[in-house]
Amino acid sequence: MSLTPSSLVPIFLLVLVFIFPLIGIAKESSLGEILRSHGLPTGLFPQSVKSFKLDQMGRLEVHLDRPCLAQYETTVFFDTVVKANLSFGQLKVLEGMSREELFLWLPVKDIIVTDPKSSVIVIDIGYAFKRLSFSRFDEPRICRSHHGTFFSLSF
Repeated sequence: MSLTPSSLVPIFLLVLVFIFPLIGIAKESSLGEILRSHGLPTGLFPQSVKSFKLDQMGRLEVHLDRPCLAQYETTVFFDTVVKANLSFGQLKVLEGMSREELFLWLPVKDIIVTDPKSSVIVIDIGYAFKRLSFSRFDEPRICRSHHGTFFSLSF
């Protein structure tokens, strides 16, 4: 059987039917797009994200290259794996993220957008709530090595 230009057209169309949906899935599956579609800023996690999983129950698991520190309003520590329950405007029951407050490292428990129109994000560190501008989290930050940092995050 020889392939002629007219016989290639159906094959080409068949390939397009299968390839274009896959391109759309890959594009929508970036962590930034997932966060944005859930009403959260795209820069909540640093640039060193290696991969992530989001299950049907909304359980998000983000894998980083290594534990690291990123500078937002204060310094934030990211463990190698950060887990949270993702729903619209919320990352709840966070594990693997801590924030420096007055020389103490406190675990970040929740990140919530209470009113999307206000452009304010609320960070629950257990003892206090920090209200920060959405714009502080527009872009993923560079995450530097935490080696040499003198603290323990065993909570």
